[in-house]
Amino acid sequence: MSQHATAPLVSGPALQGLDDYATVTDVFATSVKRFADKPAFSCMGRVLRYRDVDRLSADFAAWIQHETELEPGDRIAIQLPNVLQFPVAVFGALRAGLVVVNTNPLYTEREMRHQFADSGAKAIVILANMADKLERVLDKTEIRHVVVTEIGDLHGFPQRALINFAVRHIKKLVPAYSLPGSLGFRETLARGARRQYRPVERDREDIAALQYTGGTTGVAKGTMLTHRNLVANMLQARAVISDVLGEGCETVIAPLPVYHIYTFTVNCLFLMETGNHSVLIPNPRDIDGFVKTLRKIRFTGFVGLNTLFNALCNRDDFRALDFSSLKLTISGGMALTKAAAKRWEEVTGCPVAEGYGMTETSPIVSFNPPSAIQLGTIGTPVPGTSVKVIDADGNDLALGEAGELCVQGPQVMKGYWNRPEDTARALDDQGWVRTGDIAVLQEDGYIRIVDRKKDMIIVSGFNVYPNEVEDVVTGHPDVLEAAVVGVPDDDSGEAIKLFVVARNESLDAATLRGWCKKELAGYKVPKFVEFRDELPKTNVGKVLRRELRDS
Repeated sequence: MSQHATAPLVSGPALQGLDDYATVTDVFATSVKRFADKPAFSCMGRVLRYRDVDRLSADFAAWIQHETELEPGDRIAIQLPNVLQFPVAVFGALRAGLVVVNTNPLYTEREMRHQFADSGAKAIVILANMADKLERVLDKTEIRHVVVTEIGDLHGFPQRALINFAVRHIKKLVPAYSLPGSLGFRETLARGARRQYRPVERDREDIAALQYTGGTTGVAKGTMLTHRNLVANMLQARAVISDVLGEGCETVIAPLPVYHIYTFTVNCLFLMETGNHSVLIPNPRDIDGFVKTLRKIRFTGFVGLNTLFNALCNRDDFRALDFSSLKLTISGGMALTKAAAKRWEEVTGCPVAEGYGMTETSPIVSFNPPSAIQLGTIGTPVPGTSVKVIDADGNDLALGEAGELCVQGPQVMKGYWNRPEDTARALDDQGWVRTGDIAVLQEDGYIRIVDRKKDMIIVSGFNVYPNEVEDVVTGHPDVLEAAVVGVPDDDSGEAIKLFVVARNESLDAATLRGWCKKELAGYKVPKFVEFRDELPKTNVGKVLRRELRDS
């Protein structure tokens, strides 16, 4: 590390190879040639090799180029869980020069409408399971090209037909919808296969993805991640992981959603660049099915988070698995507890290496070196990255002092989409981004998060912003005031607790939770509801969330 005892700055080593690739598509083109016959992605037993992803994504890109009016720089929303169509659609869109808007499949109509309208998306690839929601918001967006896919679409026959029939007719997970003019994903690939894909030149500073994140205002913002941002973070991941994971020989389990920047960077970029195999788990909440899948695979890596580690280690069937090949477990997305880390290592024999990041940093900022893990810290800065802590007035603080963590490096976002004021608040003119987390920089170069400056709540790795939930709750006619805080929870790390001042004494918690379920993704729905006669406030009327949290 390049710090000394009193330096306010901690930096990682120099980043190597940043000029090797200009864009994400350059990375892709190199990998599919080097590792053509290696498995790239698998899901529910179906394997796509690198040459398959190359061919299918070229077909999708050709369809975009020849059968739509979409131009490089236009946005396309990808609203898919962990299925094989995700990498095909994402790399196809990028090869056609489009900007990918990763969209959470758990979103409600309200959340979808905001993200699609804000991004100006002109096309979407969506799972049939949530196409009915799209039908109800489509006329409020600029989307003109709708591609609908079913879970089994990239499986061979007859498995494809069996999977899709079971999902649609037995499990009844596909509500009726009507989207005139939409195309099936398989149809776009078939049409594209009859056309010639034309490579598109993109610059490293061009936007590759709009990755939406919340803010203390509760308004979801599109983080502009450039090709350079994503390539840099991929190389940073390689620098800190390649001592453990080799090239073209690893199998890594991917239970976390690939639309989330954490998994997107690790599985779709780093593991692809190194020619390794990502096993996509469509529904990790189906723990029975998840463990059955793991039983069939000799996996060498696992990408997870605290709640998942806890859930798995509590099961006899998981503890009975063969972990002799497992050599790397990565934790991110939420704080790793020491109890969960120790339990995982006891069960699997593999320690957990915790990292830290945020959407605005593509996301990796720091990582615990697998050979020198310090539990309770988020590791050291990845190569090319500098961190510092500042006080409330923006002054740099010395090592060992707690302050707001700030980050500088090639992975730091370009800014927020169409939000120059928000960008100016988050980024200074030297490229430092304020994280909103309170941290201490240790003299040995490791970083320890001690608190969060923002009121953000992290539920099972998902960010929840109180103002958004409060806005929905106060929309109920029987609610006078509402405040939301995060409280510790053994299952999800944090849970949402709602405090309410009601207009009507008959209002109950079940009614409010039902109201929220109509407007918010499941992880944003309050787990606890407490009714109060009044909420604590400052002398200017601002609700004191900290007082509620401590009550």
